[in-house]
Amino acid sequence: MGCVQRTVKRLFDIVFSLAGMIILSPVYLVIAIMLKRQKNGPAIFSQERIGYRGKPFTIYKFRTMSEPEKEPQLVAKSSIGQSTKTELFLREHHLDELPQLWNVLKGDMSFVGPRPERRFYIDKIMANDPSYVLIYEMRPGLTSEATLYNGYTDTMEKMLIRLHMDTDYLKRRSLALDASIIAKTFISIVSGKKF
Repeated sequence: MGCVQRTVKRLFDIVFSLAGMIILSPVYLVIAIMLKRQKNGPAIFSQERIGYRGKPFTIYKFRTMSEPEKEPQLVAKSSIGQSTKTELFLREHHLDELPQLWNVLKGDMSFVGPRPERRFYIDKIMANDPSYVLIYEMRPGLTSEATLYNGYTDTMEKMLIRLHMDTDYLKRRSLALDASIIAKTFISIVSGKKF
């Protein structure tokens, strides 16, 4: 992806993340009220992730798991099992990630790019495949081909598949490919199904 395409991509991120936050503000409010009524604590949680050039940043999500940031190795077994129907619906349709439009606007993330990961998991992935370092060449994204294929990665096998798909995207990335991924993501959000 050349300099002009990267500039266009960034302009797209700024314009559509800002527009999205404004248009979807009623949805944000409804989701926040629903989550607050079901459980104590904040509707949105923040968590450190590793992004572009290996720099940490704070990511924002609607809280649909029980304390996922404290013991990441237990997330798949404990937190998801305690989720309410509302929380499961939000995750199934990726609505829990709407607050990340703020991350896109700030420049921490892009609409399309590899999913940002926690240091805990990066260390484990790197021990299996050091090519993860290539991920640092891109801004992390709200969606990607790997996310559409894999959904939530709860095993090392899935994490390595996602890594290989993300490094393949690095070689092929273009505005046309990004547009295709965004279109498929919209279909996935509406249908709740993976590709």
